[in-house]
Amino acid sequence: MLDRLPLGRYIGSSRPGKIVGIMNVLSFAVVGAAANQAELVYVWKQATPEAKGVIACLFVLSIVAWSKMVYKTLQMRRALRLNYYFNEEFRSQKSVLDLYDRKLQVEGCPLYEVYRTGCSELDARLRGPGGERRRQRVSLKNMEHVKRSLENAVAQESLKLESGLIWLAIAVSGAPFLGLLGTVWGVMSAFGGIAQQGTATLAAMAPGVAAALITTVAGLLVAIPAMFGYNWLVHNLRVFTVGLDNFAQDFVSKMESEFLEEE
Repeated sequence: MLDRLPLGRYIGSSRPGKIVGIMNVLSFAVVGAAANQAELVYVWKQATPEAKGVIACLFVLSIVAWSKMVYKTLQMRRALRLNYYFNEEFRSQKSVLDLYDRKLQVEGCPLYEVYRTGCSELDARLRGPGGERRRQRVSLKNMEHVKRSLENAVAQESLKLESGLIWLAIAVSGAPFLGLLGTVWGVMSAFGGIAQQGTATLAAMAPGVAAALITTVAGLLVAIPAMFGYNWLVHNLRVFTVGLDNFAQDFVSKMESEFLEEE
């Protein structure tokens, strides 16, 4: 196409102007990033050993928080997918114990763990002294034992999903205070050095104060992503727990309609 256009017309078109504008924006971005990097390096060199120790602790805490967020997100997505497939299979079975008798193994599926616990309790009360399943009905007292085992299974699965969230809570609440500790300590050291020198010029104060403030920035950089991740995971965990409770109630209703002894 370019060889069909007059050279002057092509040069005068708007495309070169757009290209030049994009190149200018990219140039300013690169220059700004380089300047910020240079400032961070300068501030890091001016930081006290105490401030560097605080930043190192915050760096480790950030790695732990991000790893927990990624792991819990993948765990919940996998559990949701397995719960969906299991729920479809559960609703298609004719008897409550059909899936249990098939001896399925579904690792990482909370609904299946609740279902397996309830079925094992019910199966134990349906079997006779010889170990064979002879009884067709269970009493109301035995059904109450099955209900309590289901409630315990729901609580255990909820605790499994909650495990590890304490590290996010620690990052949310502890990281800003660690950063503040480093800042206060750095400012104290800066003013102590100025007091010993006897001169309070801006050139003498600025490096120490800037190096002290970097710990607060580091603490906020750790706490803010952890706060969003923690709130998102807690919300999904509550939805998950409600789903487990609803499944347990539906499961109990089916067991009662099929196996509860009429008085």
